[in-house]
Amino acid sequence: MSDIQATPSAVVADQQDLQFWMKEDHHPENGTLLGFWIYLMSDCLIFACLFATYGVLGRSYAGGPSGADLFELPLVAVNTTMLLLSSITYGFAVLEMQKNRRGTMMAWLIVTGLFGATFLGIELYEFANLIHEGAGPQRSAFLSSFFTLVGTHGLHVTFGIVWLITLLVQVGRFGLTPANKRRIMCLSMFWHFLDVVWIGVFTFVYLMGVLP
Repeated sequence: MSDIQATPSAVVADQQDLQFWMKEDHHPENGTLLGFWIYLMSDCLIFACLFATYGVLGRSYAGGPSGADLFELPLVAVNTTMLLLSSITYGFAVLEMQKNRRGTMMAWLIVTGLFGATFLGIELYEFANLIHEGAGPQRSAFLSSFFTLVGTHGLHVTFGIVWLITLLVQVGRFGLTPANKRRIMCLSMFWHFLDVVWIGVFTFVYLMGVLP
């Protein structure tokens, strides 16, 4: 019986046949942004459910205080201003990113994070004050739905700030790479989305809540 031995050139040819090369970019253009838009739509459903729940339970005071008794509109207006200003400064950061000005862009992102942190600080102060007055989430269905809706938005802002800090570290280490630019644009959509949701909260919860 004769042994069949493959020549080295044949082995190399067989190995080359088994290799697959993808010369084009494996990441489809705008694929991440499309996926993130889909995520935002799912987040819209979450907030839509929370708004609907508040709409049903928002007048169920169970003999307790109402929004007119609890809400401090001047403080909420200041808080709203902080978040809207953070959206403007993020827009400035995106403009600087498009000009490849890393330092200025990072400065605007830091200002954005400070505005966001101020927003969270005021919101936590409001929550602590309400709980101190005995108007915690367990007091009535109105307060349960209020804390859930506003707290969920605040949790999103917290995640946004953590994401922003992470991006600052990545841009500081690796610069304005295409991947980092893509991440900055995704966070931009997320941040502006939170602004739009908060306008709904401010109008539907606070402004309408002080009406008799």
